Amino acid sequence: MLLSVITWNKFPRANPLRSGSVSRGWVILLLQAAVLAVYGQAQNGAATPEVRAEGGNAPVEITLAEAIRRAEASEPGYAAAKAARHSAALDRNIARAGLLPTARLYSQDIYTQPNGITSEGDAGQPSAPLPKFVANDSRPWEYIAQGIVEESLSLGGAAAVRRADAAAAAAAAEQEIARRGLVTSVTGMFYTSLAADRKLAVAMEAQQEAADFSKLTRQREQAREAAHADVVKADLEQQQRDRELGDAQAEAEKARLELGVLLFPDPRTPYTLKAEQQAAPLPSKDVVQQAAVKNNPELKSAFAGLAESNADVQAAWGALLPSLGLSVNYGIDANQFSVNGPLLSPSAQYPNGQQARNLGYSTTFTVNLPIWDWLASESKVKQSEIRRDAAKVALTNTQRELIAKLDEVYTEARVAHDQLASLDASVDTARESLRLTKLSYSGGEGTVLEVVDAETAYVTAANAREDGRVRYETARAELETITGTL
Repeated sequence: MLLSVITWNKFPRANPLRSGSVSRGWVILLLQAAVLAVYGQAQNGAATPEVRAEGGNAPVEITLAEAIRRAEASEPGYAAAKAARHSAALDRNIARAGLLPTARLYSQDIYTQPNGITSEGDAGQPSAPLPKFVANDSRPWEYIAQGIVEESLSLGGAAAVRRADAAAAAAAAEQEIARRGLVTSVTGMFYTSLAADRKLAVAMEAQQEAADFSKLTRQREQAREAAHADVVKADLEQQQRDRELGDAQAEAEKARLELGVLLFPDPRTPYTLKAEQQAAPLPSKDVVQQAAVKNNPELKSAFAGLAESNADVQAAWGALLPSLGLSVNYGIDANQFSVNGPLLSPSAQYPNGQQARNLGYSTTFTVNLPIWDWLASESKVKQSEIRRDAAKVALTNTQRELIAKLDEVYTEARVAHDQLASLDASVDTARESLRLTKLSYSGGEGTVLEVVDAETAYVTAANAREDGRVRYETARAELETITGTL
């Protein structure tokens, strides 16, 4: 929407320096500026806070919960599973509506060409031409306007409802499977990116340590306290740390872009990750097993598949049984489009005459009993039973896989959790070892190889700690795919 401000003023032809004319011109200019300023503020205020934050210089702070929320809104696989669930719910409504009576309005006007023969009218009625099509009543004109209520009952209709209910349950379970899989992926990417940033910080620290050590060896060489071989070894170590720093920068940028694809319309949007310093505790195995039995979506999907197969068997048997139908019509089906028909002339039976009434009703009750279809229905029954047996096998296999996967993933999470404290201790030990080794080398008691080994040990321990945190968080997220929210 554009805003246009038009001001018109007819200045007198007097001296432009007169105070009255100049004052009016300034007032008009100030009014224009005020209107434009208000319009600009309204336009700026229309932007949402998130757009301003993401479009500005300050990076967006992302927690794991926020990352999952954003991924659920942008990931196409989860969107497809969500759409399938809503579609299955509508199919269930459609199937249930099939068991209820339906009502509709029906209107039709039929004109048939006369054949030139005139029928003899009833007592008091004029003669009327006969139609060429004998099936179209006995008059050229026929008017139909009726309300129709129909109902049909069969075992197949009830089976369709059962199958739709099972399909809706399966779709809901599949959506939950997709959601938990997405949570696992986002959690892994979140902590991988966070670990990559921390590894980058470790690489920068190691590069600075190598540069300081290279400077120290040169100082000791100039003071004739160390051989030139120490300088060469320190330079080689610094070059290695420079290359590792470049690799760490590339890995951190790659991880940020991969996660940014799920979080923002533009993956290059700057953001920071926020996570708890301490890893969440791991529940006991009994709690995990109880949650797995109650909330596992794969198991629910397998049960829903078996229910669908049972409904298919029921529908196949329903084709061998009778079906009932009832139709009630209320309205007119006459040669005149009116509630009342023509007035009959007085007769011996009706001395005062009589008027026919066109408005009425009719009912139709049908019974459909299948007799012979060359054993096609029996073959469909056998097909549905075969698929049901396969669904039973799939259900038992899902149960076995659940037991094995639960123990496997829980063991992985427990081991990773138990190693977190050890990894933290290793980092502290390696840092202290590096400090002491450098002091020993500065005092002339250590060797350059000991310092290089201490630096390598510290970098390895720090990177292993970050990998251990990713390992635990990923295993814990995989437990969620089995048990639900932990």
